Parts: sequence; C-alpha cells; structure tokens
Amino acid sequence: MFSGIVEEFGRITAIDHDGSNVNLTVKCSFTDELKIDQSVAHNGVCLTVVSLNGDGTYTVTAIRETLDRSNLGLLKPGDAVNLERSMVMNGRLDGHIVQGHVDCTAVCTAVEDADGSRYFTFTYDVAPEMAAKGYMTVEKGSVTVNGVSLTVCDSELSSFRVAIIPYTLEHTNFHAIEPGTKVNLEFDIIGKYLARLAEVSAAAAPAR
Repeated sequence: MFSGIVEEFGRITAIDHDGSNVNLTVKCSFTDELKIDQSVAHNGVCLTVVSLNGDGTYTVTAIRETLDRSNLGLLKPGDAVNLERSMVMNGRLDGHIVQGHVDCTAVCTAVEDADGSRYFTFTYDVAPEMAAKGYMTVEKGSVTVNGVSLTVCDSELSSFRVAIIPYTLEHTNFHAIEPGTKVNLEFDIIGKYLARLAEVSAAAAPAR
C-alpha cells in the first residue's frame, strides 16, 4: 500500500530482458535501507526488490502483464523513475490510498504555464463499461500519475488536468513530461468499490 507521495526519483542504470520479463536496475539514495522482497512503487507500479547489488543499486522484475499496462517497458538506462516505499501504517496518509496497481496509461496532450506552477492535461482510452466500474476521474477527486497523488481538475470523459507545483516538478519525473509522453494511471480505489457496489446492488434489486 502506498500514498502517492513520491520520495525521490531514481535513475535506471541497467535493463535486462529475461524471456518476457524485464529486470530493471535502479540507483537511488535509500538503496542501503531496502531488503529483498520489499515493495517499491516505480512510476506508480508496485514491484518487488529481487536483488541488492552492493553498488548503490537494486533490481526489480516487471512481468509481461505489468509491461503491457504501464510505461515501464519504455524506460531506458538514464531515465528518471518516481520511487516510493510502502506506507508505514502508523504514519500520516498525506496523499490518498494507492495500491501500486496501474490501471492503464495516458498521454500528455498539453503543458501550460500557470505563473509558477504548471497545468498538465492527460488523455486516456478506457471502454465505457470500465468507466462504469470506476476507471475514471471526477472533479476534485484523486488520481495517481506516475505514482504521484494528485487532485483532478477539469475532468472530462477521457481526459483530465492536474496542477503541478514547483516542488513536485523538481522532485519527480514530471520535469521530463511533455506533450506525447506516456504516463501510468491508477484510478481511485474508493471510486472503484463504490461503482462495484452500485453495480451489485442494481443486479440484486428485485424486478418490478
């Protein structure tokens, strides 16, 4: 479980293909604090640490399902990747409840200056039946973009806009996002449960 508050961005130092899997080696400041089997979110994708390499790097493995649903397959050595370790349960939930299970990707379609901050617009493709299950955004609701917990503004059927403050721009890989960049999305789990509850309730209601 995560909160969407990115700790820092690390750098991909190596990529190794193992069948349909991809092993990503990452360098960051807290590598020495990690343990094998620990969960770390990479651009919002929960991956398990499989090795600590003794040179300030660690390695995680992404399977084909993960690569198909996220932008991890597009990463190359030198790229910045947003990192967050799993939540400490006695800490504050500063963002929102994030599972690290990416739902789909989106494409940045616009970046606008907002006198110090920036507005980013993202467009995604979700089938109507999936939107009915909560795979969508709502005005002032939460969404996770590349692992960053954000508040939605200007929510549309297949797009939304978020405002990024200078601190977030500097400390995450949002500084590298431009029109055409593909990002990972995780929609709000609470919205998914509410949509599912409404669906089950409607199906169980007696016919009139």
